Amino acid sequence: GKPFLDSAEEKAVLEVLRSGWLTHGPKNKEFEKIFADYLGVRYALTVNSCTSALQLALQTTGITGEVLVPSFTFVASANSIITAGATPVFIDIDYKTCNIDIDDARAKINKKTQAIMVVHYAGQACQMDAVVELAKEFNLVVIEDSAEAIGAKFKDKLTGTFGIGCFSFFPTKNIATGEGGMLTTNNQEIYEKAKALSAHGIASSTFEREKQNRPWLRAATYAGYN
Repeated sequence: GKPFLDSAEEKAVLEVLRSGWLTHGPKNKEFEKIFADYLGVRYALTVNSCTSALQLALQTTGITGEVLVPSFTFVASANSIITAGATPVFIDIDYKTCNIDIDDARAKINKKTQAIMVVHYAGQACQMDAVVELAKEFNLVVIEDSAEAIGAKFKDKLTGTFGIGCFSFFPTKNIATGEGGMLTTNNQEIYEKAKALSAHGIASSTFEREKQNRPWLRAATYAGYN
């Protein structure tokens, strides 16, 4: 998939370059607000990839046990589970949609299972009513790998709004930023922890501290990332 770029993208990049804010600046905040408003969620957090969003989704919810994940997906889904310190448990897919087989998911659940990571394959939303019902029954965290499904809906509800949403802006995706990802949630605690973990464990960005009395003062509350 070749990205379509024209003068609008060139103008946007020049605006950023001339603003002096080359990272974590006002355009990030603008993008996050537009994205959250589009989905109808409370919070959206820009990160460097969907893989990072997936890892943060697991770490902010304290998942260290087993995570159900479809066997038919890109390796990033499983990688994020392992790098978060959890264990992927592969489940089969429905060959008509290439999405999660809910019956096999149920069969793989045991006392170690803590989360279910669905992958909305090629723009097709999973059967999220069945997924949410299963998650409620077994007290599982729902994580949506929506890398290929920006704008996809299940029964008029957008993907990334049923659980913790994770999106990709890789050049082959619906929206391209070169590299990039987004985490979406309605949970303030998850958002604030993900925001800190994604920035060296520091809760506020340089842009947010700019107008404070001591903008250089920052405290790392977690062992975070970049």
